[in-house]
Amino acid sequence: MLRLSFMLLALVLASPPTAHSQGAEAAPNADSKADSEWPVFYEYYPPSTLVVPEHEVRRAKYPLVDVHSHLFEMADQDLSEVVAEMDELNMAVMVNLSGRSFDRVANPDGTMRFALRGGDYLERAVENGRVSAPGRFLVFTNFDLNGLGEADWLERTLAQLETDVANGAQGLKVYKSLGLGAVDAEGKRIAVDDPRLDPIWAKCGELEVPVLIHSGEPAAFWLPKDEHNERLFELIQKPERYRDPERVPSWDQIMGEQRNLFAKHPGTTFVMAHLGWMGNDLARLGQLLDELPNVYTEIGAVLGELGRQPKTAHAWFVRYQDRVLFGKDAWTPSEYHVYFRVLETDDEYFDYYRRRHAFWKMYGMKLPDEVLKKLYYKNALEILPGLDRSLFPAD
Repeated sequence: MLRLSFMLLALVLASPPTAHSQGAEAAPNADSKADSEWPVFYEYYPPSTLVVPEHEVRRAKYPLVDVHSHLFEMADQDLSEVVAEMDELNMAVMVNLSGRSFDRVANPDGTMRFALRGGDYLERAVENGRVSAPGRFLVFTNFDLNGLGEADWLERTLAQLETDVANGAQGLKVYKSLGLGAVDAEGKRIAVDDPRLDPIWAKCGELEVPVLIHSGEPAAFWLPKDEHNERLFELIQKPERYRDPERVPSWDQIMGEQRNLFAKHPGTTFVMAHLGWMGNDLARLGQLLDELPNVYTEIGAVLGELGRQPKTAHAWFVRYQDRVLFGKDAWTPSEYHVYFRVLETDDEYFDYYRRRHAFWKMYGMKLPDEVLKKLYYKNALEILPGLDRSLFPAD
């Protein structure tokens, strides 16, 4: 049924123009292409003929802290090339959220699961950053939900968190498996606000380290895979990202659980990843920030939402300039140029770097300098005490 829907959709969108839609003079003649020769909708991406001013921005206007990046092999990686690329971008500090990362391991029944790297992996990652480029890298730790419900799980996890912070971890990163796929020792879904995890969040508050948490996915991943879903192309390319409403909790439930978590722990600083998947509804995101002063957010992997609403986004960033951090997510240096162009210029109608995230064009927000400074580094200085202030302007 789904395959048939896609075929019908492709035929509708790929049909050649008719006399009714384009006028009699534009009607196809006998030599026109057959329907099967026309590109399907996701292949249609013509170069724009629009001629407008263009300003490529390859370097951030101010030194920046990327609070959402991943170096999965940092403990053993030669960081010299990464540092050189950071310098070209004017990136003062990268926060590696994968301080412990994960390995694929086999279960007794032959299935595979992800298991947290143990031992001294995080300590070696911190030391590699300190020796290779002092002050340029911060590392967040992670914790393993496998075994939640076992008698000693909480004791082990709290001990690991305390040890990691003592060894240089500057925060805790929580992956989206919490709330979506992780199950406890009895095979039951672990809710984002599961009370058994409360001591973890409280410990982060006690240790004065922030929690960067990724909950949920774009709401469109729960919608039917049809012509009304603006993330259809992504779901075609990445079918595993579809969230079947009959098998997983709704988007509203997961995000409601996250909100409840934030409210339960006002003494802990949380950074809500990816604008909380509310980049398409900034008023709703702003309401959450108004109600929860312990919550910040960041812009990793959601630039496409901001670049299509430059006026609304500009006003929102001005209003919430003290609550937003710079993040990118995947470490691909050339993609930062699009971030800088959206944030710093008022350019019109230019391409995003990954079409499955945004088939529409981008527009620059041209944020004021003081807002840019807060986004790039000042807000990070407020919540990450391990940052070397000498890397940033004194003002």
